Amino acid sequence: MDFYLNLLNEKERAPDDAPSIGIILCAEKDNLEVEFALRSKTNPIGVAEYHLQARLPEDLRGKLPSPRQLQQVVRTALPAPAEVGRKGSRK
Repeated sequence: MDFYLNLLNEKERAPDDAPSIGIILCAEKDNLEVEFALRSKTNPIGVAEYHLQARLPEDLRGKLPSPRQLQQVVRTALPAPAEVGRKGSRK
C-alpha cells in the first residue's frame, strides 16, 4: 500500500492537494493484526470491514452511475481492442 500511495503522491498529486489516503477493505477485520501490520507505515491508511448488500440502499439510489453508464465511460476512455493491437505492432 505504501508503494502505491508514494507513487500516487509523487506523480499525480497537485501541489494544493492533501496527501492521498490508502483504504483497505476486508471481509473480516482483526484489530490486533491491523495494528501490527500497519504500525511502521508512514502514509495514512484506513482499514474497514465491509458487508455485501443484496440491494442498493434507498438513500444511494440515483446517486451512483448505472452499469450501462459505467460501460459507456469505459468505452469512451479506453481504445477499442483492434486499436490497441495496431498501435503496438511494428512494420
